[in-house]
Amino acid sequence: MKQVQWFPGHMFKSLREIKEKIKLMDIVYLLIDARLPYSSMNPEILKIVEHKPTLLLFNKVDLADKRSLERWVNYYEEKGFYTLQINSQNGFNVNKIYSRSKEILKEKIERANAKGMNFKIMRGMILGIPNVGKSTLINQLVNKKVAVVGNKPGVTKSQQWIKVNPDFELLDTPGVLWPKFEDPNVGYALAITGAIKDDTLPIDEVCHYAVDYLKEFYPQRLKERYEIEDAQSLEFVEILDHIGKVRGALSKGGETDYDRVYSILLTDIRSRNLGSLSFDARQLS
Repeated sequence: MKQVQWFPGHMFKSLREIKEKIKLMDIVYLLIDARLPYSSMNPEILKIVEHKPTLLLFNKVDLADKRSLERWVNYYEEKGFYTLQINSQNGFNVNKIYSRSKEILKEKIERANAKGMNFKIMRGMILGIPNVGKSTLINQLVNKKVAVVGNKPGVTKSQQWIKVNPDFELLDTPGVLWPKFEDPNVGYALAITGAIKDDTLPIDEVCHYAVDYLKEFYPQRLKERYEIEDAQSLEFVEILDHIGKVRGALSKGGETDYDRVYSILLTDIRSRNLGSLSFDARQLS
């Protein structure tokens, strides 16, 4: 795979603004995709927040392979991060973010109050890659639509202060990637789940990676969804032909319509039709 570069100009501006505002924050919320706990972790953001209390929010837990997710949660907790598994879409565990934050900042709040500084408002910044669910999470937190939501990356373009409750303010930030994905697995994982735009990488390459990954880690899902008995023994094109036949993605002449098969495959992955999946297993092996 060619080295992926997808870093629009507004992302340079966003990174600069994050660096400027981070000093105002009591806590940082780093939202990552529970299916991609490694690939959705921006290393540039990690450098910026390393000296701030950081709560890792594993979002979209309903879409993630639970066993793989638990391994990643343990991995990050061993590195000193606080963690919480959430679903910004249906609100699962979102109501725990405030109380968890108070626990994390307990000593800071007590020190401030002991000095007579009267710690009143907790300020946090929410960070993450595009399309990870930041705006949906904010709308859940305040129980109304205050942030624009979209199902494609790059919807939020500027920072926005949100008052969650009288003593909790949150700074929403645009999704930020990093200039280059050195690990090709990261680029493919982000493309498969829709974190980067679908035209960033050739769709046939993305689907080839997805099929190879599913053959290695989830062959049973291919069998259940597409009636493929022994996926590991089949070539990529053979699997596409089989999906095309089972799902009716054929041309008038009876040939496989590969563009339709690519769309079917990615839609099934992103909508949980293939079950709960995780795409960062190779980084833990």
